[in-house]
Amino acid sequence: MSTSKAFHSFNRTSVRSNSLLGRYLVAESAVNGNELLVEEAPFVHGPKCNGPTVCLECYAPVKCDSISSALDQRCVKCKWPLCAACSESGAKYHSQRECSAFCQSRTKFYPLQDAAKECPQLDCITTLRVLLAKEADPERWEREIAHMEHHNEERRKLSDVWNADFVNIAQYLRGPCRLADRFSEDLIMQVVGILEVNAFEARTTQGYGLRCLYPITGILAHNCVPNTFRTIHPSEGYKIRLRAMCDLDEGQQLQHSYTYTLNGTAQRQEDLKAGKFFTCQCERCKDPTELGTNFSTFKCSKCEDGWLLPADPLDSTCDWKCTLCTFKTSSNAIKKALSVMQSEVADIQAMEPSPQKLQETEKLMRKYRVVVHPFHFIQIGLRQNLIEMYGRVAEYELAELPDVMLEHKEELCRHVLRVLDVFEPGLSRTRAMMLYELHVPLVLLAKSGFIAGVVSADQLKRKLLDVIAILKESINILQYEDEETQEGQLCKVAQQAMEQLTQSVDGLTGDE
Repeated sequence: MSTSKAFHSFNRTSVRSNSLLGRYLVAESAVNGNELLVEEAPFVHGPKCNGPTVCLECYAPVKCDSISSALDQRCVKCKWPLCAACSESGAKYHSQRECSAFCQSRTKFYPLQDAAKECPQLDCITTLRVLLAKEADPERWEREIAHMEHHNEERRKLSDVWNADFVNIAQYLRGPCRLADRFSEDLIMQVVGILEVNAFEARTTQGYGLRCLYPITGILAHNCVPNTFRTIHPSEGYKIRLRAMCDLDEGQQLQHSYTYTLNGTAQRQEDLKAGKFFTCQCERCKDPTELGTNFSTFKCSKCEDGWLLPADPLDSTCDWKCTLCTFKTSSNAIKKALSVMQSEVADIQAMEPSPQKLQETEKLMRKYRVVVHPFHFIQIGLRQNLIEMYGRVAEYELAELPDVMLEHKEELCRHVLRVLDVFEPGLSRTRAMMLYELHVPLVLLAKSGFIAGVVSADQLKRKLLDVIAILKESINILQYEDEETQEGQLCKVAQQAMEQLTQSVDGLTGDE
């Protein structure tokens, strides 16, 4: 199935609809894991709302001190933010979109004294780009964008957010930008809603954030255990590629997670209600144990081996009951405990990477052992932080880590992977990066054991072959990333590490 224009291709999928889900995608035939399902260019891309002053072409932070300043970074035509490099290259994307509109209306950009602060003037850019694209191709708008969810009735109830968008975007475009005769308030607010509900966040090759609107990928149904995996390629105009995360059956619904999979049920539900305006009723959300992981489970304070679980995970006001004794507690008590823990975690995360930060994180993880399940999302998050620090902060570099700490990092990685096996089975970027982290302590421990004489050459060879298999899985996932992104660069590093280990194994074979 394909449209008349080559904006995208989705030959392995088809669009269906019903009253509950609206439009959604299914696999037209059985699909193997890793297979490409959808490939499409964005309808538009642009800066995120509530962000700092950025270049309207490459999204790098810029300063707009004054028009006369030599350090001022603006478009020579419309005088809106544009870095020097993009000005020199012609800023094709910006010049073909809002530049002429600003020139015609003589709309001025007013710089902020602190460029790092939120710049409300830029909130209108992505919306304006959608509106201009609608004018340029009304048939595509009607076919692909007009029917996308915008939830304006629900958004209007969030008066503060709605009023800010109405003033900063709708009234601004119709007033200072002099576009009242081209775009109605209702249309502008419809576009604002479409972007808020459907746009994906992306990053440039330099790591700067933006958002993209994809007509096909944007209608994916949600599930807290997704079966698809997406990659966005900034070096190809932010083209998105959607792949099967695991094997799919003919007619199976394609699903992606629109919230962070490593959050607990209550947090995921809160995020989905706030941003997507629905309650998720997937199998994971309905299960108090979150598919047996105990990802939100608290330890009972009244008995030794009991665990506290919500009576109904979809009811944020329900009681939590012990699995062994008669003790139960209120949802408010659980929320207060979580709030305290999350505050303590946030304080440590705000610290710069240092030995102190690592040590404080370890202390916090030990402290929570008597409060929550070992696989609670708070503990998993702390493990992720520790995995990133071990081998990278002063006094804990890889060359200095004793075997006991290498074993600790290995254990941390395996705990996170056990959760990912359930929540992100198959093709998962987080899994790939965790596998890469795991390979390092395994190699060092194997070599340390060999040097100490407790690991034979045959055992070393088997251990290194296991590590090669781990790296191969990581590479098989990361190979689909844009080569210029951080994940794409990690793929190259993992490939080099695998080649070096393969040579080491070949050397051991040669000795035999």
